[in-house]
Amino acid sequence: MIISDLTHIHEQLRGTPHFEKALAFLHRPDLATLADGRAPIDGDNVYAEVQSYVTKPASEAVYEAHRQYIDIQYVVSGEETIGWARIEDLVVSTEYTPARDFMLGTVDEARTIAARLRAGQFAILFPSDAHAPRLTTHAPTTVKKLVVKVRVS
Repeated sequence: MIISDLTHIHEQLRGTPHFEKALAFLHRPDLATLADGRAPIDGDNVYAEVQSYVTKPASEAVYEAHRQYIDIQYVVSGEETIGWARIEDLVVSTEYTPARDFMLGTVDEARTIAARLRAGQFAILFPSDAHAPRLTTHAPTTVKKLVVKVRVS
């Protein structure tokens, strides 16, 4: 997992063509006005899921993991906590579904790390990262977020 902001990403991540397309998208000036749903970037290689929601308590955390895509979870407005754990610590409750590229489960709280993201910050989550997004930081908050999906080559 990488946590940063757009100001420093080029120092931290030397781009592949897929990452360069994802980062160019995140620098668009109209992110706050994008409608919820899928936003095309480069077919199935790179695309964004635009999401708006109210954060939930950590007691409702559901961890997910992917195999085909890396997530760049970028907070446009609001703030949230993302729970993180090693994929090896995930107790799977919903087996991996290739068509939807995810598995779901739980992680013992003692094996997790909470990452707080504010507007303008992001987390990059790899297939080795189990993660529980959409969690409350202090109180339920409305969040607008982009989850840019970057195909693992």
